[in-house]
Amino acid sequence: MPVTPVALAHAEDLADFVAASPSSYHAAAEVARRLEDAGFTRLDEHDAWPSATGGRYVVVRDGAAIAWVVPADATATTPVQVFGAHTDSPGFKLKPQPTTGVRGWLQAAVEVYGGPLLNSWLDRELRLAGRLALADGRVVLADTGALLRLPQLAIHLDRGVNNGLALDKQTETQPVWGLGDPSEADILAELAASAEVSASDIRGYDVVVADAARGAVFGKDSAFFASGRLDDLASVHAGVVALQAHEPAAGAPIAVLAAFDHEELGSESRSGAAGPFLEDVLERVYDGLGADASARRRAYAASWCLSSDVGHSVHPNYVGRHDPVVQPVLGSGPILKLNANQRYATDAVGSAAWREWCERSGVATQEFVSNNGVPCGSTIGPITATRLGIRTVDVGIPILSMHSARELAGVSDLHDLTRVAGAFFAG
Repeated sequence: MPVTPVALAHAEDLADFVAASPSSYHAAAEVARRLEDAGFTRLDEHDAWPSATGGRYVVVRDGAAIAWVVPADATATTPVQVFGAHTDSPGFKLKPQPTTGVRGWLQAAVEVYGGPLLNSWLDRELRLAGRLALADGRVVLADTGALLRLPQLAIHLDRGVNNGLALDKQTETQPVWGLGDPSEADILAELAASAEVSASDIRGYDVVVADAARGAVFGKDSAFFASGRLDDLASVHAGVVALQAHEPAAGAPIAVLAAFDHEELGSESRSGAAGPFLEDVLERVYDGLGADASARRRAYAASWCLSSDVGHSVHPNYVGRHDPVVQPVLGSGPILKLNANQRYATDAVGSAAWREWCERSGVATQEFVSNNGVPCGSTIGPITATRLGIRTVDVGIPILSMHSARELAGVSDLHDLTRVAGAFFAG
């Protein structure tokens, strides 16, 4: 069945969002930019925050962003509805002394970030992006655009490659970016030029490699959307679009979008879900509402968190890797993620709530559970539930090629997730 024009427009907007978000730092900045354009006020953690109700705010910490809408009738015990996602993706990160090369080739020294599908990064145009810390104390964003490539060895030089490809993470994942003598070149100069600063002023950097190609809609009836960083910018984008449109009714909860960094590494950082960022923000929001510790606990007891991250669609070439009965597929709706060992935080009450939000938004839903012989990963859901004690449900969209440089989603699922996020924010 053809996807709707609204869903197609949503996918094109997601392509814009991903293109503007090659690193977690760019993603957090793009979240703030879009919300500011929609009338949100950007706050700084160093400043005092307003205590008035009826406000719309966003704050950025490193590569994470949190935004919220306080209803006009909010009180010290008004609950929160937290839509959680993450801004980082598996790939490569630039090492210290990053300019290298041999035999007339210029290469970039990188290390593996998270758990990428290494072979998916071969033979693609790649970009460097991230933040630069300068001598004058400023921190600026940099993005080179298409600059690098990981060229695969020709089959004539490895006749057995189609029998199995295993890349050495040190010697076979260093991309080329030019020709010349490494002693006379500096890849940091390319980053500096993109940020319109001097390379000599760079004192530190957090820079990753990202796919340079734009996301694209394709397939029969325009069913598919392929892009880099769908894990988890698809969820971040859904939350942003839903929060932009959110207009709280009387008695509504405080709607919160929490886009964390470092999920692919375990979330243990000052901007990760295991860190204090969300708790810090919520404490300040409730302080502004006159809440003491007891009132906050009462509010949390009535609150919800939707932990939204991608999950596995059944793969037509590897059906045996999935549960034999529960097999979600692209284009049939967002997924409810369940796991007996609490790798996901969903329970019976959360399952019922998720189905209510889906019904309210007119969206079909599917379930996901792993094959017993193929253990699943985890998400920010159990971490957030543990830190704050808020009831948490793990959800997302089904995709193929998870952790590839370019992942595959269903166009209708992307828009449907946003619709459910809107119903969730309403309470």
